[in-house]
Amino acid sequence: MRLSTIEYIGAKPRKKKKKNILLRVVLFLGLASLVTLGVMNFGVNKSFGKQGEQTQKISAKDFIAQKLTEETALNKFLSASLNRTTKSITYDPAYYAIDFPMGDVPVDKGVCTDVVIRAYREIEIDLQELVHKDMGESFHSYPKNWNLKRRDTNIDHRRVPNLQNFFARNGKSLTISNQSSDYAPGDLVTWKLSHGAPHIGIVVPSPYENDDTPWIVHNVGSGPRWDNCLFDYKITGHYRYKLD
Repeated sequence: MRLSTIEYIGAKPRKKKKKNILLRVVLFLGLASLVTLGVMNFGVNKSFGKQGEQTQKISAKDFIAQKLTEETALNKFLSASLNRTTKSITYDPAYYAIDFPMGDVPVDKGVCTDVVIRAYREIEIDLQELVHKDMGESFHSYPKNWNLKRRDTNIDHRRVPNLQNFFARNGKSLTISNQSSDYAPGDLVTWKLSHGAPHIGIVVPSPYENDDTPWIVHNVGSGPRWDNCLFDYKITGHYRYKLD
């Protein structure tokens, strides 16, 4: 037989204490406040600087306008690099017959090397012509990965191993380390990706205030990006060219 409340048999229920009710109210209000803050900040991309303060990510366009105003070769190169991340580019490793010098693949296409090539052209450095000339002077020193017997102005400068050799011969080969402080804006870094392919990118500043972390402008398959990925892959080269 179902017992009514009056017929309850067992230990006498204890009367709830006021402090328990008060505690529950405080916890509820605290949880509600956290939820409200979460909703208010939803979608806002933030990080923490060296002093622990919260900062908001700046766009490439605003970074160029606010941080790279001084007319130097380095700032022009960094501006050109960051500006690449505002372009809609389809990753396309196809072979193209292009002009020489200053030849380029279609503007809406490209690979990782094209990010570097196009950025340098903004400071009047044509890697297509320079690599072609250097290969003519020392063809034997360049990689033989493709069994080439002569130079090819359409593709030589668009191959990462060739650029590595060119920068090592004509620029500075720098320390490869796992220390962020060893990498400066404007440096060039090459990697070996997880599937074995070579890759190249440009070291740029962080998009966050009070953050010295070196970020990378590169195209790893989804178009030019501004990423915090310096140590995501195995580093195979670290160079500096024409920006001192």
